[in-house]
Amino acid sequence: MSKGKVLVVDDDRLVLATLSYGLTQAGFEVIDADNGDDAILLAREHRPELALLDIRMEGLTGFDVAAYLREYLQTPFMFLSAFADEATVAKVKELGAVAYLVKPLDISQIVPAVEAAFARTATPAAAPAPAKPAAEPSELPTVLDPTSMAVGVLMHRYSLPRDEALARLTSLAAADGHSLPEQARRVVDAVELLARPGQQR
Repeated sequence: MSKGKVLVVDDDRLVLATLSYGLTQAGFEVIDADNGDDAILLAREHRPELALLDIRMEGLTGFDVAAYLREYLQTPFMFLSAFADEATVAKVKELGAVAYLVKPLDISQIVPAVEAAFARTATPAAAPAPAKPAAEPSELPTVLDPTSMAVGVLMHRYSLPRDEALARLTSLAAADGHSLPEQARRVVDAVELLARPGQQR
């Protein structure tokens, strides 16, 4: 029995094949596309329960696909990207991704993230969603994984591999007496503060 239907989009065919194979082996039904146009067509046809999107692609970007999925299909999505700069992180949050994973990653790290995303997106389904349809995008609740984002920020800032970035975040949390998610939120909040337009000269 399938754990769920996942749309995987990446313009690197090797990455796409690796992700598709690994998620299929983990029990997911996978639909894959190597560009944004095909991704939207496949999403309309197959109605996946989650999309895993590369951000930087020729033509339609992962952000374009995510905006379409959110607006027209209400499909949850997560990003997989080699970039963790402040502008990218801010856009990820604005779009309301369920997670943001920074490459390079192996499939053993991605499968738990996908399973966690399914667990998170399954819970709010019981609540009546269309209660406040007029909310501005900036007011929409985001279910970002702050730990993944904070690890991505540390990887980008200090050129660290993922496990070392996570270890650094964990030791920061211990030194400051915070839980890991709390420390992660502090890092992400600091990045957002620096990325505000008022901070630019």
